[in-house]
Amino acid sequence: MSLTILTRKEVIKDIKDRGGSVAAVLPIHYPRALLRTFDIYPIEVWGPPKVDVSLGGAHLQAYVCSIVHNALSFLKKGGLDVADLVLIPHTCDSLQGLASILMDLIQPKQTIIPLYLPRDKREEDVVFLTEELRSLATRFSDQTGKHPSNEDFLAAIKREERSDLLLAKLYQTRQKTGLGNLDFYRLLRSREYLPAEDFSKLAEETLKTTSEPRPGIPVIISGILPEPMEVLSMIDEMNGQVVADDLACCGRRLYKPGTSTDPFRRMAESILTAPPDPTRGNSIAERIEYLTEMAQNSGAKGIIFYEVKFCEPELFDLPNLRAGLKEKGLASIIIEVDISNPLPRQVATRIGAFLEMLTSHPKDTSCGA
Repeated sequence: MSLTILTRKEVIKDIKDRGGSVAAVLPIHYPRALLRTFDIYPIEVWGPPKVDVSLGGAHLQAYVCSIVHNALSFLKKGGLDVADLVLIPHTCDSLQGLASILMDLIQPKQTIIPLYLPRDKREEDVVFLTEELRSLATRFSDQTGKHPSNEDFLAAIKREERSDLLLAKLYQTRQKTGLGNLDFYRLLRSREYLPAEDFSKLAEETLKTTSEPRPGIPVIISGILPEPMEVLSMIDEMNGQVVADDLACCGRRLYKPGTSTDPFRRMAESILTAPPDPTRGNSIAERIEYLTEMAQNSGAKGIIFYEVKFCEPELFDLPNLRAGLKEKGLASIIIEVDISNPLPRQVATRIGAFLEMLTSHPKDTSCGA
């Protein structure tokens, strides 16, 4: 099966041609439906890769992750000029710092809007996020001059919930799509910028096609994002098959529908159903349980922790997380990359050795970093 997926540039042109506004959205969690109610289309910015980081380097320490370095450099180069606003969730210290730099120092032409997220799923966290989303709606009203009704919000919410359910269904039937690793994740990641109705149509077309499961050594990939995307083709070439993921840009955003009739609470409820995530303060014990169950359900033999260099929330967890997974009999390996750089050849060597170890010594969980 071959997929025809519009690019970000094509989607942005179509939005602008129709008179819509564009929000450049930094990782990870945010209310898509809230933006769409105001005719603001979210286009996510995960870096992007292959950017000259020298422009951002004047404002950031060398040890800040490449996602933030690239985003700032891309903005200063004019890559976000098409955006009407920039939404920055307070996901980590680096993104919080980026928001401060943009609001207090650089002050670009776009409106910079921070979004504060709670770090748990208690009732008080739902209430906090509900009020944060109400405040965000007030800012969007001020920016656009629009004042949507509750019915307008609920219509947008249901459209996004439908897309989220189709995304979950793609995960459930991934082995029957006939797609290789790269094509499958190109499809999943189109959720980062396609309007919900367009993603839903693409997902439905994919789900109509069934195929025999692709052969390969089953593994889980975990981390923030699989960039450069060539790593997925590399796993294919080495007879590996990604059967599940714990990626921030994909699997950690498998949201369930909210239940409240209050649209703001319903959006908050949905965001807080996301799987365990180190950027939201979930415990290592929760992540061990979640990943172990994922491996059992998918048949994965091991986990590739594919990490962006200097990503503190990810890297702080890994020693204890891997130790706990090892006790459960699940092997793992850490690959660190800078998304600004081409994929090092040594990555292929290490992934190849890991896959070979999984087949030659399936009970060996002592794989090094």
